[in-house]
Amino acid sequence: MQSVVDVKWNGKMRFEASIDEHTVIMDMDQERGGENAGPRPKPLMLASLGGCSGLDVIGILKKMKIQPDYFNMRIEAEQTEELPKRYHRIKIIYEFKGKNLPVEKLKKAIELSRDKYCGVSAVYKKSIDISYEIRILS
Repeated sequence: MQSVVDVKWNGKMRFEASIDEHTVIMDMDQERGGENAGPRPKPLMLASLGGCSGLDVIGILKKMKIQPDYFNMRIEAEQTEELPKRYHRIKIIYEFKGKNLPVEKLKKAIELSRDKYCGVSAVYKKSIDISYEIRILS
């Protein structure tokens, strides 16, 4: 299966990515010649990781008949100082709320995403240290 994404320059530092039937604007802040019309490309990498893993985790939990009342992922990343600056460490904090959430099953769903299903994670973990934490919120 081949994927195609068109990324078009729209002047100054703004780019528009056409992904399937959706558009994502990427830009720089005013200090760097942009207009701050969209996120920077590297944080979108983190959003892709969260989206990929989140879709997996919710799908796996549904099969386990577990329905959290709330689910959020906070993704923290550290960059290298040297150029090209790249993420070298990422931590995904999975936050759940709900009654009687079985932590072992939450952990199993996350590990299945990380180790078997999430293609974004599979690519990133070849060059980035990725860890995770589970938080059950009240």
